[in-house]
Amino acid sequence: MTSSLIDKWLKTDRRIAWPRACALCADTVADDRGICDGCRGDLAWLTHSCVYCALALAPDTATTVCRHCQRSPAFDRALAACHYDEAMAWLVGSLKFRGRIAHARVLARLLAERVGAADWPGCDLLLPVPLHAASFRRRGFNQAERIAHHLGARLGVPVAGHGLRRLRATQRQSTLSVAARAANVRGAFTCDRDLTGCRVAIVDDVITTTRTARAVAEVVRAAGATHVMCLAPARA
Repeated sequence: MTSSLIDKWLKTDRRIAWPRACALCADTVADDRGICDGCRGDLAWLTHSCVYCALALAPDTATTVCRHCQRSPAFDRALAACHYDEAMAWLVGSLKFRGRIAHARVLARLLAERVGAADWPGCDLLLPVPLHAASFRRRGFNQAERIAHHLGARLGVPVAGHGLRRLRATQRQSTLSVAARAANVRGAFTCDRDLTGCRVAIVDDVITTTRTARAVAEVVRAAGATHVMCLAPARA
């Protein structure tokens, strides 16, 4: 995507009214996908990635596991719909920081399409990564929860409405170095829900270094989950 296209998104932002306008270019769409055929065709779909962390792999390699997960798998399974390029950054960023709630449905639909096309083992429960109470009050919603509810409706999987909490406000992960991200979320979550025998999928907006989802996975496993997976619309 070029900078001129991003300028177009910004100029047409006020005219975007999902589902009658494309969330990326504001052209008319005839159905409820939220993205026109042209923009959908330009999306950088993540079709070859590590099965355990969704990290993009070279398209010409036969392996399905990245070198990091060969030593220590991040999750039992992970999947993301698209690369975190400018288009996905626009969709996610507008949802999180500009209150474009309709983008949650668009992102969930993209993720549901990717799940449907992949060898996804299925799960019993979706667990959106929680916001701290102060962040929730400031933003007014949890973007991961909004995505999870739309995704759950498409997949026929319930979404956990309680039990998983963020204990303390953490710094924004994108502002930290890779080394600092693990420390930033260490001990930040708790789960007081009985997940004994459950196959759960953690849902976030973007998978970057996996540190946040790993911290969630730790408390979810301690609560009894037998399989912990991770889903996100985008993978950085």
